[in-house]
Amino acid sequence: MGREGFACMKTRILMFGWEFPPHHSGGLGVACYGLTRALSRLGFELTFVMPKKLAVGVPWARFVFADMPAVAGVAVASSITPYGSRSKSSMRGQAGAVAYGWNLMEEVMRYARSGAALAQAEEFDIIYAHDWLSFGAGLAAKRATGKPLIVHVHATEFDRCGGEWGVNEEVYKIEKEGMEGADAVVAVSEFTKDLIVRKYGIAPGKVRVVYNGIDEATIPAGTGALPRLRALKSAGYHIVLFLGRITLQKGPDYFLRAAARVKERDPKVIFVVSGSGDMEEEMMRMAARLGLAQNVLFTGFVSGSERHEIYTTADLFVMPSVSEPFGIATLESMKLGTPVLVSKQSGIAEAVKHALKADFWDIDDLADKMLSAVAHPPLRKTLSDNGMKEAEALTWERAARKVDTIVRELLPA
Repeated sequence: MGREGFACMKTRILMFGWEFPPHHSGGLGVACYGLTRALSRLGFELTFVMPKKLAVGVPWARFVFADMPAVAGVAVASSITPYGSRSKSSMRGQAGAVAYGWNLMEEVMRYARSGAALAQAEEFDIIYAHDWLSFGAGLAAKRATGKPLIVHVHATEFDRCGGEWGVNEEVYKIEKEGMEGADAVVAVSEFTKDLIVRKYGIAPGKVRVVYNGIDEATIPAGTGALPRLRALKSAGYHIVLFLGRITLQKGPDYFLRAAARVKERDPKVIFVVSGSGDMEEEMMRMAARLGLAQNVLFTGFVSGSERHEIYTTADLFVMPSVSEPFGIATLESMKLGTPVLVSKQSGIAEAVKHALKADFWDIDDLADKMLSAVAHPPLRKTLSDNGMKEAEALTWERAARKVDTIVRELLPA
């Protein structure tokens, strides 16, 4: 065993999260899965806290649920319901395989109040909290035990609202208090670190960049379950894919506007929109207004083998996000050999070289690059081959080793 694995063999992390596969709505759950798995392989002992008891479990972590009746004789609030049906949430843009509950802010506050009791019942060396939903619980655990706290920023409120306007002040306050109260802040990109420093006033030296990763375990094998797309490919159509939450942040409207321009020049392109969110119905209406009814396929939320099949069937994956901290779906696509076109307003744009890039708002440039990709097989092959190599290097093990370094800096020698 290497020095790093030996050094952290007995280091115990109390990790607060909000979601974990299979109960998740997007990249946050995928990141928690990948990072915990990699940290375990380095020798960390992980206790993963979730707000509500669910049928979830992996061999490398022990799960604790904040809605259990009592922890070490201390009653813990038990009415947390963060996971609802497949419907819209009361908070903007949080819809997917498992949507958040209707009264999200109240549930976040209940989770925060449980943090102290949970921490007092556990033995651990360091506290780790994922995103604003868990920051309050992490801070409560730190106040109760005096143990160091790392907060991991997967997205900021400025990302979720797509810019300066519409920021939820309650969420912003929770984010700021969490980052200020933490001993270290992990940002998923330099793009996100810049936002944290400028918008939240956090000292640059306190913020460490740790890119997300990808590994085989997070991409289920395909089963050939999408015959319609395969048939379209066989008929000579090209497939251009948007996969993500259908929300303001992800830029689905820019995707459709660019698609309309592509169709004017090449009608044998099918645009697949995979995901769900609070703009889904609006985007269906937009597609009809733009004359795309015969060229756009809305699949709804996809996961598992269907997700794999959509990636591998597509000729091009497009991520036109208005503000994207990283972009795990892009990395998944590259890993499977699908060329990508990404927004320059993203973390993934800084992390990879072998991708087409455009400003999200530049419809003409987006359309031109979509057309170039579908019209030139040699370009697609170059992007595919080199993109796969880049994705291979961005692993969760690499991310975990950076977290290991931060942990060792915070703990006494």
